[in-house]
Amino acid sequence: MGALLDAFHPDIEWVHPDGMARYGLGGTKHGHTGVREFLARVPAVLGGMRLHPEEFVRQGNRVVVFGHRDVVSLSGHTETLPFVHSWVLRDGRAVRMEDIFDTVAFHRVIES
Repeated sequence: MGALLDAFHPDIEWVHPDGMARYGLGGTKHGHTGVREFLARVPAVLGGMRLHPEEFVRQGNRVVVFGHRDVVSLSGHTETLPFVHSWVLRDGRAVRMEDIFDTVAFHRVIES
């Protein structure tokens, strides 16, 4: 966790769709504490997840990542879902990460 947080500015904004709030995963988390709390919540609703970034687009201080992720429910059901991550960097550290994805499809996996 320490190495991961070292890549993030202490005041990072960690943004997920509000549609994930019913699982405690929606909205904006702030700072390293918010990221830790978010990541600690994930195992309570998912059995696992593996990200597969496919394309990176850089414009100024923003990097947008297109890819897919294999999402595993607590019951073991797995689906592959696309994602877009929008990162904003300052002085080599992430100050904002926004995860963009189909929340309806994600709900389907969690509830399977």
